[in-house]
Amino acid sequence: MPKLLYQGHGSYRLESNAGLVIYVDPYAGDGYRAPADIILVTHQHSDHNQIDRCFKKRDCDIVTNAEALEGGTHNSFSIKGVKIQAVEASNINHDPRRCVGYIIELDGVLIYAAGDTSKTAQMDEFAKLNLDYALLPADGVYNMDLREAAQCARLINAKHNIAIHLKPGALFDFKKAEKWDAPNKLIIEPGEEIEL
Repeated sequence: MPKLLYQGHGSYRLESNAGLVIYVDPYAGDGYRAPADIILVTHQHSDHNQIDRCFKKRDCDIVTNAEALEGGTHNSFSIKGVKIQAVEASNINHDPRRCVGYIIELDGVLIYAAGDTSKTAQMDEFAKLNLDYALLPADGVYNMDLREAAQCARLINAKHNIAIHLKPGALFDFKKAEKWDAPNKLIIEPGEEIEL
């Protein structure tokens, strides 16, 4: 089964059955020594784009918001057998012309990497995708708060919902994660790895 290692804040690492490694928004925590096959960056705030933290394979592919939004559209990619679709991400702190989320299909598992966002119009379409995991920011400072993130979780209707980016300047906030009133909630702490 593919795996997810939560590194903290908005950073996590995915690993396929065959050992392919994907980093999403590298910045926080540990666990960057596994050489990257793919690095995904949702936007250029410094707490999401520290690609130099990652060890990289020679043929590592890096997709940032620039490539994801090239041509003024949300682009899709097929890289090393992984399907990646850029999707909307925006709020008062995040310009939709410079920010994206990603839907990642890894070994048949669909993962919504929301990036930094509040509710978007596109989320109305996500329930029909039958997402397996949704990783949603919920700090209530730079992104939506716990209440709005729970509403998004209900709208998206993923099989598992994970709150991340819970406290600016910290890897995690367990008390906030416990309070999050989302369906199918999983609490994953920094350094914890789960099978998807």
